[in-house]
Amino acid sequence: MFLSLRRRLAVSAPAGLIVLAGCANFSADGGFSVVERSAREHLGRDVRWARSEADHAALRERVAELLREPIDVDAAVQIALFNNPGLQAAFEELGIAEAELVRAGRLPNPGISLARLRRGDELEWERGLHLDLAALLSLPMRRQIEERRFAQTQGSAATAVLALAADTRKAWVQAVAAQQSALYAAQVLRSGEASAELARRMAAAGNFTALQRMREQSFQGEAALGLARAQQAQRAARERLTRLLGLAGEQAGFRLPERLPDLPATPRDLPDIERLAIAQRLDVQGARLATEQTAKALGLSRATRFVDVFELGLVHNGSNQAPVQRGAEISFELPLFDWGTARVARAESIYRQALARAAETAINARSEVREAYGNYRSAWGVAKQHRDELVPLRQRIAEENVLRYNGMLIGVFELLADARAQVAGVNAALEAQRDFWLAQADLDMALVGKPSLNMAAALGAAASAAAEPAGGH
Repeated sequence: MFLSLRRRLAVSAPAGLIVLAGCANFSADGGFSVVERSAREHLGRDVRWARSEADHAALRERVAELLREPIDVDAAVQIALFNNPGLQAAFEELGIAEAELVRAGRLPNPGISLARLRRGDELEWERGLHLDLAALLSLPMRRQIEERRFAQTQGSAATAVLALAADTRKAWVQAVAAQQSALYAAQVLRSGEASAELARRMAAAGNFTALQRMREQSFQGEAALGLARAQQAQRAARERLTRLLGLAGEQAGFRLPERLPDLPATPRDLPDIERLAIAQRLDVQGARLATEQTAKALGLSRATRFVDVFELGLVHNGSNQAPVQRGAEISFELPLFDWGTARVARAESIYRQALARAAETAINARSEVREAYGNYRSAWGVAKQHRDELVPLRQRIAEENVLRYNGMLIGVFELLADARAQVAGVNAALEAQRDFWLAQADLDMALVGKPSLNMAAALGAAASAAAEPAGGH
């Protein structure tokens, strides 16, 4: 009986339906090749989806190898891509989306009905086989919708990789800069302690006033507070990096370089940065996919507005007092009250909404890359000013004061006072160098984009428009 039904449908339904259903299988990599290719193209790094204990063990071994040496920024990014559990959770969305894609590409299950009826001495058996013909006819369109949703999930996973890499770069820069500032603050404190001790001895000998001694002690106290704040910032920055790297236990004792990398000789020159961003930003591509997916959902709503429930069935009735009754039946809803206009109008509004959000995403992308590029160039100029002019100038001033001290033109406390004046300058130079590397990380992320809430809402609305059951007003 089931074979007979398949022969009838093969005649009336498009031949591509059977071929499409036969192709509805899981892929070997779960669609992860898109994520791997994106990581190589944008980051030059490997990324792995750990789907078994053997995969997890291999990744742990790779992470242990990278942790044997002080981790630079590239090693930090690689560790995060291998070891961050949140990223692995994002990869599992691919498995969920592919399961929905496979499900959408398979033939709907037939329904079987059995009935045992008695009328006096007559006993009647009814057996029926039913198939949702509307779901079968809309199978190609529903599969296309799930294909686009799966592609959007791949884009989201790729964006999660790039976002984690950018966050890790920034966290590494902040951690190294905070460590460098803490080391410098410790040096300042040692200088303050020596100055305060000298002032105490000179005051005891009667060569220093109480006011002068208290000023030196005040500097020592401020230096101690500065060290405490620097150490607190160092701990916070390091812990943030630790979380992004997914490290715990002994691995949390990883080592960092002593200082940030030097500034590049020249900054990047990107005169056509807007066109570049529109061409490669993943959120722009995602908004485009969302609009196309919504258009497909709108087409589905129009196609099924009257026949959303359309079933074909075979009947096989048997009775103890009559020959076996065989036949076929078709059932569908009568559009007496709900003509589907509300559902179509809703889908059209969702489509126009998706278009507006796609335009918003493109406008925001252009603005964001302009802002990030401007910040990057400005940060490089500020850091270069500190490196090439301010820091060398302060160094020459310090050397001149040492010469004056050696010539007994100034005293030790004047020399120490000048050294204190350099504290703010050195800290400003460290901050400028840190800000440049942070601006570069922001620029790198601006060129690939981050998923927005508006884009996610558009995709969710498109999916709901496609999956809305019949009978809604």
